[in-house]
Amino acid sequence: MNDRLHELSATQVASAIRTGDVTATQVVTACLDRIAERETQVRAWVHVDRDAALAAARLRDEQEPTGPLHGVPVGIKDLIDTGDAPTSYGSPIYAGHRPARDAMCVQRLRDAGAVVLGKTVTTEFALFHPGPTANPCDLTRTPGGSSSGSAAAVADRMAPLALGTQTAGSIVRPASFCGIYGFKPTFGVIGTTGVKPIGPSLDTLGPLARSVDDLAVAAGVMADGAPWDVPSAPPAVAFARTHQWEQAAAATRDVLTALAERLGLPHITLPDEFADLVDAQALIMGVEVVTALDAEHRAHPEVLSEDLRALLAQSRAIRPDDLEEARALADRCRGALPAVFAQHPVMLVPSAIGEAPEGLGATGDPVFCRMWTLLGTPAVAVPGLRGPDGLPLGVQVVGDRNDDGAVLAAARWLGDQLAKEPV
Repeated sequence: MNDRLHELSATQVASAIRTGDVTATQVVTACLDRIAERETQVRAWVHVDRDAALAAARLRDEQEPTGPLHGVPVGIKDLIDTGDAPTSYGSPIYAGHRPARDAMCVQRLRDAGAVVLGKTVTTEFALFHPGPTANPCDLTRTPGGSSSGSAAAVADRMAPLALGTQTAGSIVRPASFCGIYGFKPTFGVIGTTGVKPIGPSLDTLGPLARSVDDLAVAAGVMADGAPWDVPSAPPAVAFARTHQWEQAAAATRDVLTALAERLGLPHITLPDEFADLVDAQALIMGVEVVTALDAEHRAHPEVLSEDLRALLAQSRAIRPDDLEEARALADRCRGALPAVFAQHPVMLVPSAIGEAPEGLGATGDPVFCRMWTLLGTPAVAVPGLRGPDGLPLGVQVVGDRNDDGAVLAAARWLGDQLAKEPV
C-alpha cells in the first residue's frame, strides 16, 4: 500500500490510519512528495509548508484517532483564511497577508483531524481572471475556475480532499474539467465566516474529492461537525436539458442524451420562467461584486486585472429596477422548486459546455452552473464521461434545497454506473 498512499481517498486514508495500517506522517509525506514531483507542471499550489504539514501529521500520530478525518491531508483554496499560512485571495494586493485566525470551515476540518498541506490557487478574487494552474488531464488546457488549484490538486493525486467555493460555477465546473467529484451544498448550509466575500447571496463552500463518501464526510464536518449519512438507495432521477441546452457542444449533447437513454431516465422540462435565471445570476453577482471589492478598487485600481475592471464597470451600470426584477425572479423560481422536484427529487443536467477549453488564459463558461447557484440548490459534479478528445466531460446532479443527501446518493449511483460502463 505504501507506494500508492497519495492515491487513496480521504475516507480510505482515515480508515487505514484508524486500523494502524499506515500513519498520518506516511500519508502526508506521500502527498508532499507527489506535489514536489508534479507542481512545476500543474502549478496547483500558491503555498505549501512541508515542515508545518509534517509536524501536524506527527502530532496526529501521537493522538488516538477520534475525528472522521484524522490524518487526512487537505488543500485549502486561497480565498479561505488560514491562521498559519498566507491568504492572498488570488490578488497581489494581498501578497503576504496573514489572517488572524482560521476560517470556520478550516477550523472544523482541523477539529476533525485533517492536516492542512497548504493553499491552492484561486483565480483573482475567485472571479474570471485565471491563475497559472494547468489541467492535469491535459496540461495545455484550463482546469476551470475559480477553484482551479483545488480541482487540479485532487485530480493529480496531490491531496485526496480540497476546499472550493462557488459563486457562479467555481466548484462544479473545475471538477467537471478535471474529472473528479465536486459538491456545492445547499446555500448557507456551510458557514462562510473567514471566506472572502464575493457575492454574499451566492457564495457557497464545498469540497472536491475522488469519492462521494469523501464529499459527505467533509461537508458534514464543515456544516454540523459530523459526517452526513447518504441514503444507500438512490432517489428517482430525471434528465433535464435546461434552457441553455443549445449552448453545449454537440458532443456534450450527444453524450448526455445517450447517457439518459441508457439509464432509462425520463425527460422533464423546466418552467419557462427558469430560462432567465442565468442572466439574473450574472446581474446579481455583478452588483454584489462591486460592493464586495469596493475597498480594493478604491485603494488599488491599477493592480486589478483588466478582466475585473471591466466586470466592475459593467456592473456599476446595472439599473436598480433590473436588480430588483432579477431578485424577484430568483425568489419566484425558488418557490417553484418543490413542484419541479416533486416526482423526481434529482435531475441530471449538464455542468459545462464541453471538455476543458485549450489554453490557460480563461477558465471556461459557467453557464450551466449559474442557475443552480442562484437557486441555492445542492449540486454534485460526477466524473466518468469523456468527450471527443478523451477528456472529462461535465455532468451534474441537482436537487431541491436542503435535499443534499438525495443528491449525494444520486451522485454515488451515477458514478457507479459510469464506472461499470463508461459512455
